[in-house]
Amino acid sequence: MSPVKTIIMGAAGRDFHNFNTFFRGNKDYQVVAFTATQIPDIEGRQYPKELAGELYPAGIPIHAEEELADLIKKHDVEQVVFAYSDVPHEYVMHKAALVNALGADFRLMGTKYTQVKSTKPVISVCAVRTGSGKSQTTRRVSLILREMGYKVAAIRHPMPYGNLVAQEVQRFADYDDLDEYECTIEEREEYEPHIDNGVLVFAGVDYEKILRAAEKEVDIILWDGGNNDFPFYVSDLQIVVADPHRPGHESTYYPGETNVRAADVFVLNKVDTADPEKVMQVRENLRRLNPTAIQIEGASPLFVDDPEAIRGKRVLVVEDGPTLTHGEMAYGAGFVAARRFGAKEIVDPRPFAVKSIAATYQKYPKTGPILPAMGYGEAQMKDLEATINAADVDMVVVGTPIDLTRVIKINKPYQRVRYELQEIGQPTLADILQKKFGKK
Repeated sequence: MSPVKTIIMGAAGRDFHNFNTFFRGNKDYQVVAFTATQIPDIEGRQYPKELAGELYPAGIPIHAEEELADLIKKHDVEQVVFAYSDVPHEYVMHKAALVNALGADFRLMGTKYTQVKSTKPVISVCAVRTGSGKSQTTRRVSLILREMGYKVAAIRHPMPYGNLVAQEVQRFADYDDLDEYECTIEEREEYEPHIDNGVLVFAGVDYEKILRAAEKEVDIILWDGGNNDFPFYVSDLQIVVADPHRPGHESTYYPGETNVRAADVFVLNKVDTADPEKVMQVRENLRRLNPTAIQIEGASPLFVDDPEAIRGKRVLVVEDGPTLTHGEMAYGAGFVAARRFGAKEIVDPRPFAVKSIAATYQKYPKTGPILPAMGYGEAQMKDLEATINAADVDMVVVGTPIDLTRVIKINKPYQRVRYELQEIGQPTLADILQKKFGKK
């Protein structure tokens, strides 16, 4: 029989992973294209022959998702694999309807054919939605494990937006490594806090090779999930973070609900800033979907170097980009900090937005009067810098977890917002990790 002609729909993350673990070298399938969305400027490239394997001597083209219907018709495609995350269930089924109407099968791949088994224990930290507080939960877990005597590496969900061959296996131990790989702002937001804590970070494109490299250096692997995707690795303990600012999303987003149903432990984050009734609603939703998982309540208290510097000022708030865009949050930590520390006015940045930043607001109109820290390449970083510096404000409140001034120049006073997870009550993450693994 002829191989099944396949398209993989993605966003430079799970799509490549699913290909590497299942389709690469599999003569029963012919992947004719990837499609791309969510992340700017992915389409128009190739998944390179060096990574695609001997069945694909010319590599595999990456097209914009808007071309999906035409690609199905052109290549007589028999199967379309949906392989990205943080989207409503209804959105996924609209894609399925389009694909089925054109005659092809629509597939959602699970864990059996896509998860890699490690020789070391694996703890995964995933989430119901982007912006739930997964990153600070991962950092908290890494610090507890180090206090228990373990050497740990964080393997981060892929963000391969540059040269894919060069990014096949990446290891980050210090800031020089970030510069060497020309990391985007989004990458830095995830890597820098781990590096600051003395934790090795691995990432890239080929996650089996990445895993094998990390296993040589550490005792425990910490899967630092992205978006609300489920883990690439078989997990010995699966921690899932939920957000009471978005009640109901536990059962209405893909693949967040997959994470909810698979979780061993829930961290119900942000209970200090959420409506108590919404906290109760999320708690009951989690219990209904997964009654055996342990529930931990947590807060992400906010800190700035000089709170009084914000009081009475007209401020521009800069937030983590994905939280505002496909995460659909209208605000983040920077907005909460500006309000809490007495800013006179939070100035709408949209009148000052230029080029790709203005385009981001058009694509994600739900974004509120705050500035997403978009920086998927040098040009977009320059647009972000120009937008910030054009804003008529007294101060910039930076809610991203990195020092933005390492990659752009800010021509006005600024305050960085810092936040770390603090568990409330019992059990704590330390209790659970001690019981599961014990001290080294």
